Amino acid sequence: MTLIAKIRKEYRTANSSPFLLDVDLQFARGFTILFGPSGSGKSTLLDCIAGLATPDEGRISLGDDVLFDSGAKRISLPPQNRRVAYVFQSLALFPHLSIEKNIAYGLANIPADDRRARIEQILSAFHIEPLRQRKPAQLSGGEQQRVALARSLVTQPRLLLLDEPLTGLDAGLRRKTLVDLRDWNGANNIPILYVTHNRDEVDAIGERVVTLAQGRVQDSGRPGAVLDTPRSVALAQAAGFENLLHGIVLEHRPSDGVMRVAFSLSNRELEIPLGPAPKGTSVQIAVRAGDILLATEPPKSISARNILPGTILSLELRGTLFTVQVDAGLVFTVHVTPGAVRSLHLAAGQQVWLVLKTHSCRLVA
Repeated sequence: MTLIAKIRKEYRTANSSPFLLDVDLQFARGFTILFGPSGSGKSTLLDCIAGLATPDEGRISLGDDVLFDSGAKRISLPPQNRRVAYVFQSLALFPHLSIEKNIAYGLANIPADDRRARIEQILSAFHIEPLRQRKPAQLSGGEQQRVALARSLVTQPRLLLLDEPLTGLDAGLRRKTLVDLRDWNGANNIPILYVTHNRDEVDAIGERVVTLAQGRVQDSGRPGAVLDTPRSVALAQAAGFENLLHGIVLEHRPSDGVMRVAFSLSNRELEIPLGPAPKGTSVQIAVRAGDILLATEPPKSISARNILPGTILSLELRGTLFTVQVDAGLVFTVHVTPGAVRSLHLAAGQQVWLVLKTHSCRLVA
């Protein structure tokens, strides 16, 4: 079953001018990640598909069924008739009902035997059988999320929409929940549209990714190919590129497949992959903090083409990695492990050398 959404709708984000959501997309069975900066239109797209918002014009179909058509037929099915499940960041569980009754809420119109069978099946699928008699307030955040998913999926929807459903959960709980969700869809095989800003979630379940910015599709394809080569600054920031550098193209070297870029606020230069920007034009370069190496003495006889001397400004442990700020004419953010900090005796004020591979430097619009 394929979801087809051709939509135009004006929308507004907090403290912003109106944007126009203008997309023409097809979503196959399996997981499609909707990725982009806040305000890019991801949630508005989901709302239109679910029937919670009405497009200004367009057509939405799911398999052979038309959910919305602004043309001559003037079709707009109400949300309850679309057989679409929608899980929000705010889970909206009924606090006065047990977990079992929360899950059973949408099954009132089916035979009792079928209702019991579905409830048992979904409790097992999400490993929440022991919680059936508890109230939502008695559950952890991860348990509440599993219940919210179970409540949506027990209705056997034809399409699942997820809008940042795992925000606030730690990495371990996210992984467990994603495994259960992936296993469930392995058996049911419906289209799932998943909005997230978390790259780990993209890598865990994403089969395809669609990137949005200011209401329009920027790119689509396999997650690694799309998110490792963002086409805009906003998408680079959303995809986790911590270093965004402004420079001027100095030289093209087509025979080497590279060009040189100088940075206006310093005398530093970088060699980056050859791109379409003409000589003399301003460009922006994105580099992940995890793609930069630190050395405590000048590196020799290595293949990396960019080596910049600098001074450590600060080190801060964040989670499992140290974030190191280095002044190399420009301030770079670098991620290193605690083991590397100990073995290299890294400290503020220390001279170091940054090592950047050419292909770690991404040209963005």
